[in-house]
Amino acid sequence: MRTAEIRSRFLDYFAARGHTVVPSAPLPTPDPTLLFVNAGMVPFKPYLTGEAQPPWGRATSVQKCIRTLDIEEVGRTTRHGSFFQMNGNFSFGDYFKEEAISYAWELSTSPVAEGGFGLDPDRIWATVHHADDEAAELWRRISGLPRERIVRRGDEDNFWSMGVPGPCGPCSELFYDRGPALGREGGPTVDEDRYMEFWNLVFMQYERGEGTGKAGYPILGELPRRNIDTGMGLERMATLLQGVDNLYEIDETRPILDRAAELTGARYGADAEADVRLRVVADHVRTALMLLADGTAPGNEGRGYVLRRILRRAVRSVRLLGHQDPALPELLPAARDCMAASYPEVAEEFDRISQQAYAEEDAFRSTLRQGTTVLDTAVAEVKAAGGRRLPGDRAFLLHDTYGFPIDLTLEMAEEQGVEVDREGFTALMAEQRERARADARARKSGGALDTSALRSVLDAHGPTDWRAYDTLLTDSKVLALLGPAGPLPVVRAGEIATVVLDRTPFYAESGGQDSDAGALTGASVEAEVLDVQRPLPGLVTHQVRVTAGELAVGDGVRAAVDAEWRLGARQAHSGTHVLHAALRQVLGPTALQAGSYNRPGYLRLDFPWRGALGQAARSEVEEAANRALRRDLAVDVRWMTLPEAKELGALALFGETYGERVRVVEIGGAWSRELCGGTHVEHASQIGLVALTAESSVGAGMRRLEAAVGVEGFGYLARERDLVARLAEQLQAPRAQLTDRVAVLLDRLKAADQRAEELRQRAAAGRAAELAAAAAEVSGTLAVTATTDGDARALALAVRDRLPDTRPGVAVIGSDSGGKAVVAVAVNKAGRAAGLSAAALVKSLLNGRGGGNDDVAQGGGLAVDALPGTLARLPELLPRG
Repeated sequence: MRTAEIRSRFLDYFAARGHTVVPSAPLPTPDPTLLFVNAGMVPFKPYLTGEAQPPWGRATSVQKCIRTLDIEEVGRTTRHGSFFQMNGNFSFGDYFKEEAISYAWELSTSPVAEGGFGLDPDRIWATVHHADDEAAELWRRISGLPRERIVRRGDEDNFWSMGVPGPCGPCSELFYDRGPALGREGGPTVDEDRYMEFWNLVFMQYERGEGTGKAGYPILGELPRRNIDTGMGLERMATLLQGVDNLYEIDETRPILDRAAELTGARYGADAEADVRLRVVADHVRTALMLLADGTAPGNEGRGYVLRRILRRAVRSVRLLGHQDPALPELLPAARDCMAASYPEVAEEFDRISQQAYAEEDAFRSTLRQGTTVLDTAVAEVKAAGGRRLPGDRAFLLHDTYGFPIDLTLEMAEEQGVEVDREGFTALMAEQRERARADARARKSGGALDTSALRSVLDAHGPTDWRAYDTLLTDSKVLALLGPAGPLPVVRAGEIATVVLDRTPFYAESGGQDSDAGALTGASVEAEVLDVQRPLPGLVTHQVRVTAGELAVGDGVRAAVDAEWRLGARQAHSGTHVLHAALRQVLGPTALQAGSYNRPGYLRLDFPWRGALGQAARSEVEEAANRALRRDLAVDVRWMTLPEAKELGALALFGETYGERVRVVEIGGAWSRELCGGTHVEHASQIGLVALTAESSVGAGMRRLEAAVGVEGFGYLARERDLVARLAEQLQAPRAQLTDRVAVLLDRLKAADQRAEELRQRAAAGRAAELAAAAAEVSGTLAVTATTDGDARALALAVRDRLPDTRPGVAVIGSDSGGKAVVAVAVNKAGRAAGLSAAALVKSLLNGRGGGNDDVAQGGGLAVDALPGTLARLPELLPRG
């Protein structure tokens, strides 16, 4: 049974039993504690924790998930991949254990002809929490499983919580016996390779308190509403039903693996290490495809770094298997063909997806070339110093700065007869991971703000009455004041705090639009609104600075948005939509927005594109945008269901999460039609002007356009006009001839620079000749010491080359480089034959610092005033005749 059919059977089964089919959420998640959705329940988390009211009593989904914490283990174990799909059925206060167990058993064991998966009941084992007698008895009664195949396990295995105070409960897992060829007999407690887990049923019935780890925290009592959260691993069920050994061999992965084997000449199953690399390629290419499809772009931080690392690990693995040419143009189409049956968007968006992926591979291949040069230099320095061990910090530099994988460093160093200080590298990596964990802990705690206190406010008062679409002014009541340490009774002049109001006209930062500015005023307070956020679904918070008086819980205030600020924000956000449509009009549909930010007077927009646009394309985009403004296109806002919006052709932009009902903003009808929650003008002409100010690269295959909007746009053009006028006046040329006049001046300047360089070279050659002629003889060696304002290394080589070939000679030149002394040493051929080494001399002069080889070496780090004394030490370092 193909994976796409397993997916549809699961959804059809639960839909027929009253469950609402909920589409998979995008992989990037708005949850501040996560980069990506990493479990099937993540999109339902607000409903399961009670933060929001679920719109359905029963739901089912097949959720795309990413887990990369143990990415180095991918391919080495047969059960875990970085991308996976989780089939789930959920109950929000509707049914509980009996129905959940009945559904799982019926779907797993019903014949294929009747819509089930047809698993052999005699090969299924169930586990339950050791104290959950109810679940054990239900399994006995519903499935008929013998007691010896209902295994009781402890908190570590069969009790679920999210690691923080909130819902928790026992869970029950289903395992399938794959036969004695795959391991020992005795059930899942003995061997979880032979007995593969395929379904986990979580019974959320308790509330837990504070505590760390998977056990030892207090159970505070029963939940008022019990929930069900189950997860069936789609890839694991496919492994069972397709009769393959592991998830890398199912129909959504094996064709990628096979294509990699064809490219590299490797035969899957013939070599264990090659098999691991082939599995890494298959897994990572599929994962990258799905991340790119959901709008993640390669980058150096956060989600972008995860994608970049995955793509580069795939490319590196292909290289280690012997394929040196670009690999993704061969592998990514195979992944597309595997996944398109379940996710048509990977085929529909493949031009954009492949453009970004191929650009990243090209960039990495260039990185490999640069990194190889750095590695070769580092290895040469180690050998020149008589060592055979590359320091861990050099390996870490290659990894962290150049993106050079450690195993590639190990391989290439070994080829040159040098080992790597793996322990030192690992220690530096551990420090980096700890910094990342600290950042993650800060995200999880909500930074300086106590999200548990905010949740208490939300529970006590309900969602904020948000009026940003309707008004700029509301009469509001202060529900809560919070600081870094928790709730506050009062905030006084000069202090900053977070304020929760019962209603607000302020737009909270989202969808790329910056938050509103404005003020809170009351009988005894004036406060400036600095920032507005939505830390929890339904709750709006305001960061304010009290400028006069004091603000207390329960106070009545007038909340007023700065009208000029909001107008500028509307112009910038609508301008972003216009620029996006103009970009797609000029460049085509693959130029799809991958990120944006707008505030009054300014916007930026990121989009996938290989190479700079160039002035002509930028001018065409800018003209198309402003033509739309001149036509005064109507701006319409409509609410509809998500399927209706997609049917209409509205663009759902990456990184955003949408509910059942969505807001569609149209500018000129179908010309610009996007899902958007921002604030907008009523007509395009109200934007005023879109003036492109910059284009830049923000990563491989990703470009950024920046623009000034409205009054700021006119100001930008006025400044450009004034600049041109001043240049025309200074150059005494008509404006139309300015570029020609500047070109002539640049040619003259270039010629003057060339002439100056020739003169410098002649002067340097003359000085080198003078220094060589004045060389002092020290025990049979001609020695030259001097200082220079220029390049010490170049002068040392020039002097050395002018010393007689037949006599040992050495030139030592010092210079001032940014306040520190640099010393270069060059030894001629006769000197090297006599046993002189430039590297040894520079280390002796600089107390062990510096590096190079016998021919030429260089070092630094001394104070400039120590340079004369350092050079004076040369004679004592030369061998006595």
